[in-house]
Order: sequence, then C-alpha cells, then structure tokens
Amino acid sequence: MGLLLFLHVLLVAVAARAPAAHAWGKEGHYMTCKIAESFLTKEASTAVKDLLPGWAGGDLAETCSWADTQRFRYRWSSPLHFADSEGGCKFVYSRDCHNTKGEKDMCVVGAINNYTAALEDSSSPFDPTESLMFLAHFVGDVHQPLHCGNTDDLGGNTIIVHWYRRKSNLHKVWDVNVIETAMKDFYNNDMSTMIKAIQLNITEDWSNEEKQWETCSSRTKTCADKYANESAKLGCTAYEGVEQGSTLGDDYFFSALPVVEKRIAQGGVRLAVILNKIFSGNGRLQSS
Repeated sequence: MGLLLFLHVLLVAVAARAPAAHAWGKEGHYMTCKIAESFLTKEASTAVKDLLPGWAGGDLAETCSWADTQRFRYRWSSPLHFADSEGGCKFVYSRDCHNTKGEKDMCVVGAINNYTAALEDSSSPFDPTESLMFLAHFVGDVHQPLHCGNTDDLGGNTIIVHWYRRKSNLHKVWDVNVIETAMKDFYNNDMSTMIKAIQLNITEDWSNEEKQWETCSSRTKTCADKYANESAKLGCTAYEGVEQGSTLGDDYFFSALPVVEKRIAQGGVRLAVILNKIFSGNGRLQSS
C-alpha cells in the first residue's frame, strides 16, 4: 500500500506539471529563444544551427518547447523543469534540488548545469542535439517565477483561480495567461511585435541592468542557482493576495506583465551568454 500510495502521489504531481500548463507556454519559450538568437556570436550561431534537428529549419526558437513534449517519453525529466522550495522566498540548492525520490541535482538548476557541461565536453555520452534543446528550454523555465514556487502547492498548480472569467490556476496564469492577454490587448496577437518590444526594452529601458544580467562569477558552473533565487523571490510576490477561488483581473495583470516581460528578456540574454561561452569561449554578447 505504501508503494501504491507513493506512485499515486507521484503520478498526480507529474500530471499537475504536464503540458496542460507548459512552462512559459510555447509563446514564452519561443520569445526567450528568439531574444537569445539575436545575441549569439557568429561562432555560437553556427554551432547551434549545426546541432539543431532538421525539423527546426535552422531556428533555435522552434525547438524551445520540445522538452515539454517529451515529459511522458522521458519521465525522468519531469522534475527538471522546476525548482520549488519549502518556502521562505529563497531557493537553496542543497535543500531544494532533488526529485520526489530524494535524488540530488534533479531540478531545473541541476539540469542547466549538467546540460551545459555536456555541451562543453565533446566526449559526453549525452546526445548534443537533445542537450541543446533541453538547455534552451530549462533556461527559460528557471526564469518563470512559479517554476521556483512553493513545494506544497506544486508551484501554484493546485491553487485554482479565475483569470478574468476563465478558470485557470496560479501556475498557468504565469505560464500562459499573462502572455496571452498581453498579446491580445497590446500586440495584436503578433508575437514578433511583442519580441521587438522586449528587445527594445533591453537596449533602452533596461540597458543599465543588462550588463548585470550577463555577469556570472562562477568559472566552473552556470549561475542558474542565482536565477532560481531571483524567481523564488518574485514568486513570493506572485502569491500575494491570491487564495483558492480568487478572481485575478486588471490589477494582477498590470503588476505581473512587467515581471513576465523582464524575465523573458533576462532568460534570453542569459541563454545567449551560456551558448556563447560554450561555443565561442567567452560569455560576451554579440551586439544585436
């Protein structure tokens, strides 16, 4: 009975994390990777295109939701999409980076570190194309605040809310609903327009911050634990004033949208930094 109960709980957790509420949604991941592409060096861009599967048409962004489609094929990958914590608005690697079996490094931060290392090591047994697609996806995931939410509610998945008039959950609000509403209300449902607006903010409104986003003092690993900690702090704000059955509307939307757009921007910049370091030998950005 104990094993059956464990398996039931595990299946419920996997179902809650399943592609019904994709991380950042397909649109968010696509935008993150499009922004990254604009900052790749020529060497990194060439290396990335050489690794992409044929169906991507040479476009990294086309592959950036691939990892969500593999959750049932690669069931071990499910915990790699997030790094929920026990609360306190803080991610602690030694405490929080594990799967339901307690296996260490099985969280989005561990995944980013491991797939980066795999791409840097030509003798790695991991398939380099899959490593690239996993890495690009997980860098997006770690920047979504509720992918570093509370363990007890599965990053907001079990908090049922209404987004305006539609039933949703708090996790899906951050993955999908905020972006969908912004696309409809401000960008005429044109993703390229939203991407251009975020890119313009990077070079103008956020230009004084962008250099800090790039900075990573670690020589041996990525700074994914730093990015998870940022998300954990933002995730605390995402929970504020939200209860089971809450209706979230304009006030919540206008407070969440700037956070969502900046996290997509940061994810894009930092993915470019990681890929440039892997394939060009330095973590500097190519001027866009």
